[in-house]
Amino acid sequence: MSDQLPTDALATRLLATYSAAVHDVLRSLGQERCVLPPAIKPLDPTHKLAGPIYTVSGHIDTTRSAHETLIAWTGLLSKAPRGKVLVCQPNTHAVALMGELSAETLKFRGVSGYVVDGGCRDTDFILRQQFPVFCSFTTPSDIVGRWVPDRFGEPIIIGEVTLRTGDYLLADRDGVVIIPEHLVEEVVERTEEVLTTENKVRSAILSGMDPQEAYLRFGKF
Repeated sequence: MSDQLPTDALATRLLATYSAAVHDVLRSLGQERCVLPPAIKPLDPTHKLAGPIYTVSGHIDTTRSAHETLIAWTGLLSKAPRGKVLVCQPNTHAVALMGELSAETLKFRGVSGYVVDGGCRDTDFILRQQFPVFCSFTTPSDIVGRWVPDRFGEPIIIGEVTLRTGDYLLADRDGVVIIPEHLVEEVVERTEEVLTTENKVRSAILSGMDPQEAYLRFGKF
């Protein structure tokens, strides 16, 4: 599996888990709205992505010139902090919000990955770059003369989930789960405990224990 390896200790521990286990822990803590819409998928299904997020939003604006929109877009790339996962709510499905040069730029600047409730283009190039991108569709249409960012680092909403800069994210081929910043340490610890218990259940069943008995003994299945 090809992972983007972060320097953040909690992100590294998250990468050793998986989104379904994190989701179950969040639900046990009363966090029901924690999964982004299922249309958001990795360009490369083997990629996992974890880390603290930095949010951006934007909107369609066809009154701007090509130059104005590119100045705004390159400004967005400049603001993306090293070691963060850039998460974008573009408020449109008309254009791509990631492409070859942008992915190359973010990777070079040390951004961990990119998640967008919208489109991506230049897919083959990005796959060769091995930069983790999660998006909801692909399209050749670009932002030039069409789209501008409008807020940086402020809360955004994707599906039923409110995301805030500083929250954590774990994304894999099952989907994208969001962990509120104040819960991340507890969630990581509890998820690691879940994985340990699952290993015990697995070993018991493979040793011949009845699956219902294994569930009753370990309280997990």
